[in-house]
Amino acid sequence: MKKLFFTLAIAGFAFVVNAQPPAGDAKLGEWYGEKVTTDGAVALTDVVAKLANGAEPMETKIKAKIVEVCPNKGCWLKLELSNGETAMVKMKDYGFFLPVAAKGKTVVIDGEVKMKTTSVAELKHYAEDAKKSKAEIDAITKPEKEVRVTAKGIVIVE
Repeated sequence: MKKLFFTLAIAGFAFVVNAQPPAGDAKLGEWYGEKVTTDGAVALTDVVAKLANGAEPMETKIKAKIVEVCPNKGCWLKLELSNGETAMVKMKDYGFFLPVAAKGKTVVIDGEVKMKTTSVAELKHYAEDAKKSKAEIDAITKPEKEVRVTAKGIVIVE
């Protein structure tokens, strides 16, 4: 019985430790995931314009400002678009996270950019992660079409 309790205690501790975003200030030049250079990066708004005109999903490097970071683990980001909307960023294979301090920073992201319809369940999950109120979460009743970036690597540039 002691072994079972000890094993559960260790597993619980590991879960709590892993459920935190990485510590750090997200300083200029720091990178997360695969190492990324800024060479060839284009503005996210330019890529979104191409997608709006019917372009297929594309592998590219984009430059954009982070407006929100998942406060639970740093496992997703929202990037600023010129029209007041946001683009959702998820990390490839859930392989890395960003510190909450990355909010407000400009980054270059190497990854795939596409248009995606996000389900109500997924939208509610993100709202819960962002610690939205129950009323805000309950108000989500239909899927949304959004710009989705699957990041292989991210570097802080400003």
